[in-house]
Amino acid sequence: MAAIIEKRNFRDFDWLVALLAVAIVCFGVWQIYNALPNTTYWQKQIIGLGIALVALLVIAMTDYRRVVDAAPFFYGIGLFLLVLVLVPGIGMRINGQQAWIKVPIVGQFQPSEFVKIPVVLMLAKYFGSRRSGTLKLKEFLIGGAILAAPIGLIMLEPDAGQAMTYFPILAVVLFLSAVKMRYVVLTIVAGLVFMPLAYWAGVQTGKIKGYQQERINVILDPENADPRGFGYHTIQSMITVGKGGLTGIKGDTETSQSVLKFLPEPHTDFIFAVTAENTGFLGCISLLLAYALLLSRLISGAREAPDRAGMIVIMAFAGELAFQIFINVGMTLGFLPVIGVPLPLMSAGLSAVLATFIAIGFVISVKMRRFVN
Repeated sequence: MAAIIEKRNFRDFDWLVALLAVAIVCFGVWQIYNALPNTTYWQKQIIGLGIALVALLVIAMTDYRRVVDAAPFFYGIGLFLLVLVLVPGIGMRINGQQAWIKVPIVGQFQPSEFVKIPVVLMLAKYFGSRRSGTLKLKEFLIGGAILAAPIGLIMLEPDAGQAMTYFPILAVVLFLSAVKMRYVVLTIVAGLVFMPLAYWAGVQTGKIKGYQQERINVILDPENADPRGFGYHTIQSMITVGKGGLTGIKGDTETSQSVLKFLPEPHTDFIFAVTAENTGFLGCISLLLAYALLLSRLISGAREAPDRAGMIVIMAFAGELAFQIFINVGMTLGFLPVIGVPLPLMSAGLSAVLATFIAIGFVISVKMRRFVN
């Protein structure tokens, strides 16, 4: 690793991106404390932020081009971790998903959060070397194969929500690589045809569980949802959001949905609902504006990238980040099914925060080398 780390002038360091990420995490720590004041989740999040900051600085000081060159090695390690997590006795099962590995002292970590990084690097290595012209079918299929391996392993955990967050990575890369419209149309048509068939087959074979069906039905027919059954999560989330009003309940824990334990998973999946309850509409708008500023800054960095691989790295991470924000907020507001996608930088969890900061480190690394040939 020391061979690929170099000293750079901090004049080119994108302080705004780093400060925005830190500010959102700190805002999230406050909301985690509001949700579960008598637990240590918020303290662990602060420790995680410290570790993540160190990782960001190390990655920023690293020449991303050398890491992209070594992408197959990191991609192989990522697949190995996804296989390892499925091994009984090594992988930890939580809430029906065997998606974590226990690490002494550090605690547990979720490989699927980190594997997104080598997937992006692998796609950047392959598509970054393209010169010009539209994407050929072979290149389209290879891109799909790079994504298929980790998604297949993640689905065995099973973690459909986490697997979904990988798709926008490939979508962004293919778009930037000038994919032919007929491939896009064929993919959309195939999805429209096979998704209902796959859903029906999953129901018939038992692969799609009853609770998963009900979560989809809650969105399609909310009026007939059982408020004490599978519609509970969505209904309680919408109630929590509505209680916040314009400025929030201002620390009134006696009526808090999360503190009174009406809202499930308030520190992870439904942290946006907690934010709405405690800071109201104004707080939510401020958070979304911070996300918008962060994403716009990433996109501007992509325009300044010194090469195609660097541009792909930034845009792939930006696309995945935007997708997660959209899914989590939509899930919280009752527009989308509850699928367990955390809100980036806000939800409690060391793995997610660390992986996001590593990704931001690569973004800054690209921007720091925008004047290097």
